[in-house]
Amino acid sequence: MNEATTGDRVREYDVVVVGGGPVGENVAERVRSAGLTAVIVERELLGGECSYWACEPSKALLRPVVARADALRVPGLRRAVAGPLDVDAVLAHRDAMAFHWKDDGQADWLDSVSVNLVRGHGRLDGPRRVTVTTPEGDTVRLAARHAVVLGTGSVPSLPPVPGLDRVRPWTSREATSARRVPGSLAVVGGGVVAVEMATAWQALGAEVTLLVVEDHLLGRMEPFVGEMVEGGLREAGVDIRFGTAVESLRRDDGAGSHGPVRITLSTGEELTADEILFATGRTPRTRDLGLDTVGLVPGDRLAVDDTYRVTAVPDGWLYAVGDVNGRALLTHQGKYQARIAGAVIVARAGGRPVDDAPWGAHAGTADTAAVPQVVFGVPEVASVGLTTAEAERTGRRVDVVDHDMTGVAGAHQYGEDYRGRARMLVDPARGTVVGVTFAGPGVAELVHSATFAVAGEIPVERLWHAVPAFPTLGEVWLRLLENWRHLFDR
Repeated sequence: MNEATTGDRVREYDVVVVGGGPVGENVAERVRSAGLTAVIVERELLGGECSYWACEPSKALLRPVVARADALRVPGLRRAVAGPLDVDAVLAHRDAMAFHWKDDGQADWLDSVSVNLVRGHGRLDGPRRVTVTTPEGDTVRLAARHAVVLGTGSVPSLPPVPGLDRVRPWTSREATSARRVPGSLAVVGGGVVAVEMATAWQALGAEVTLLVVEDHLLGRMEPFVGEMVEGGLREAGVDIRFGTAVESLRRDDGAGSHGPVRITLSTGEELTADEILFATGRTPRTRDLGLDTVGLVPGDRLAVDDTYRVTAVPDGWLYAVGDVNGRALLTHQGKYQARIAGAVIVARAGGRPVDDAPWGAHAGTADTAAVPQVVFGVPEVASVGLTTAEAERTGRRVDVVDHDMTGVAGAHQYGEDYRGRARMLVDPARGTVVGVTFAGPGVAELVHSATFAVAGEIPVERLWHAVPAFPTLGEVWLRLLENWRHLFDR
């Protein structure tokens, strides 16, 4: 591995990237492939949160859960899959998908694309400067000719609950990397992490109680999504308690033992669980990045323009991509931002024009217009673009078109008693699709067709000529278009 040296000498690169997750890796690879020199600074494992404590291990836990639920709907398979999951096999697969929490492969890849690496904690040290404290306590000083890119991600946000610091709560990291199945698990939250981890650990044998302050699940999505996911969780045996907050916590640890957590609820009840998971949002990892050395506030989200330049820093040398800018906290969206930012940096370094018009080569338009997301569970949820509530909040007029997917031929083939629903939002003035949401088994694979429609701003009349294969779930597109014509006389 070609690593920057320590000492007082300043090592200069065209681009310095702080954060070696998938976002930072994409920026570095993009600028390096265009001929610029680049170095990545990483304090933990190359590959970041997604590879080791989020996307990869969580989906490895969920895949057998979803596959079994699908198989139980298929005649001829029920008897074969009716038993419990093989917990040891599931956890072993999870470990393999998380690369056993080793980053040798990522380091080899970085070397293969000629991007240098400094392991340690990187902090800004004034304009275009980064100082790194290595694990050995040495100091590495870096300087950027063209750009410093911050891609340090985010950390779990924990509420100020009395006793929290003494009970050793799970966050998303512990929930995706736990070595054993707890007998009981309390999950605090009603968002994606809460729903997915409740689904996984219930199926693996834990008794799961979901504590939700609001009166619904997945509140940023269409209301029917939360209702269907709630039904799936309850059917699996999850105890869901809406309108319930955690007031205080304590853990009854005995001599050399790991005792249960005692949870006092806002309802006055006390709940006992072997472990408690807080899935209550995330905060940008910017508190110890040296932001104050360039006039920014430590801990803040970094506001950027559509080319991912940090707007509050003069001279345009500082960029922020991924969770630190708060635009769309999803790995695939962060990688998209990295591709855009990399192209922007290369163009500006070469003195070439920057096309930052909407949907231009150097503009992150999809962050606001076409963000795809999948919630992996029973049922699955997939969405892209606007929701009905977002359209109302922004004063945007849309035609709302719904369809019960139960009637789609592909749904009957997928499994008996298929339950699903689709919603399409159409801009009536332009005749284009601006938002799509699906909920039901197997719908994750529909999201990219919806993303094409939204990001491509394809006229609905042209979509009539995109013929869905029969009999597939994709035929729901034809039914949505038929409903739109019927409802709105188009």
